[in-house]
Amino acid sequence: MEKNVGFRDKVVRLLIASVLIALFIADVINGIWAVVALIGAGLLVVTSLMNFCPMYAVFRIATNRRKKVC
Repeated sequence: MEKNVGFRDKVVRLLIASVLIALFIADVINGIWAVVALIGAGLLVVTSLMNFCPMYAVFRIATNRRKKVC
C-alpha cells in the first residue's frame, strides 16, 4: 500500500470531516443525511490518517510528492 495522499490533501480532508461532524453536533443535519455525513467524515479521517485513498489508487492519482531516487 503506497502512500498517495499529500499533506495539503490530508488537511483538507480533516477540515471537511470536522465541518461535517460539527454540523451533526449542532443538529443542522439530521436523519439519513446525518448518517451519510458521519460515514463520509469517518472515511475522510481514516484515509487522511492512513495517507492512502483507495479511489486515488484506482484512478492512479497521487497528491503526495514522491522522492526521486538517483
